Amino acid sequence: MIRFGMVGTGRITAWVLKGAKLDPRFRAEAICSRNGASGKTFASAHEIPKVYTSLEEMVADPGIDAVYLGTPNHTHCDLAILAMKQGKHVLCEKPLASNAREVREMIDTARSSGVLLMEAMISTLNPNFLQVKRRLPEVGKIRHFFSAFCQYSSKYDLVRKIIAGESDAPVPSSLNPDCSGGALMDIGIYTLYPMVALFGKPSGIHACVTTCEVPVGTVRKTVDLQGAVLFEYDGMTAEILYSKIADSKLRTEISGEDGILSLDQIHIARQAEFIPRGIPTSGRAAGPEAVDLTVPPEADEYLCEFREFIDLLERGKKESTRNSLSTSLAVAEIMDEIRRQGGVVFPADLHIV
Repeated sequence: MIRFGMVGTGRITAWVLKGAKLDPRFRAEAICSRNGASGKTFASAHEIPKVYTSLEEMVADPGIDAVYLGTPNHTHCDLAILAMKQGKHVLCEKPLASNAREVREMIDTARSSGVLLMEAMISTLNPNFLQVKRRLPEVGKIRHFFSAFCQYSSKYDLVRKIIAGESDAPVPSSLNPDCSGGALMDIGIYTLYPMVALFGKPSGIHACVTTCEVPVGTVRKTVDLQGAVLFEYDGMTAEILYSKIADSKLRTEISGEDGILSLDQIHIARQAEFIPRGIPTSGRAAGPEAVDLTVPPEADEYLCEFREFIDLLERGKKESTRNSLSTSLAVAEIMDEIRRQGGVVFPADLHIV
């Protein structure tokens, strides 16, 4: 039994708990929230025995083995380091941190503290993604990777009202640059992480980013709303699309000289297929039929990340090979460059070492 301290009482923590509880080795031992009332309400709803309003107190609890961080992006680094220095293993919600500098600090702390640190990225732990990864040799020499995650956000409706002066509500954290928010960090990462996990870091990055200015305090700051990014690799190219201001149903595709592997969606893939290369038809025939490669999905899409994390702890491992720290760092470095090209700056980027 691995006893978890859950940090954050937002929607994402409630979602992941549903999946985590399906692993009999998981136990939600405590919840930590700055708001005591919210913590008690959350604990009651999810049958969690302990409530903390201080992470320092929670990670000092010897009855807690690991911490799950489901807080806004800009808090991940400090909270994770605090927990790891107390000997707690950390499963941190994506993105792992605000930028590559913070990711390096987290990795250094994990290794010096002898604890497990893993980014909670479900794209690369999904059974159908793993199925496609196993079948990669069937497409021959890979020439192109494409992935899209475009989902209109209801938070954008609120942001438009805030910009127009029709609402005095604060900008939601998912679209607030002071919280290291934006479309890339929120959903673009789901397309980027699998690309790096499969093919490593690209040699070139060319980003086209749509931004807007949002009021944060007394100033206006740039946040990204969507992006299209082209990546250069040796002998192949890759492209990702992500958006919080438009929808898309485009599939993820890995195209090679001998065929195409594809997934219906990259974040929670429920269907996979292979289309072998056929004779050019010039539009006169349907071409080869798709072969269904779909494997049964998890009972809950978030179960996979807790199973992976607990499996690693049981084997005494301090790093996942599927969601490796090297992949997390490479993804952070790439996102730093995309934001640089798009003119998006976070407070964490201004930190002087």
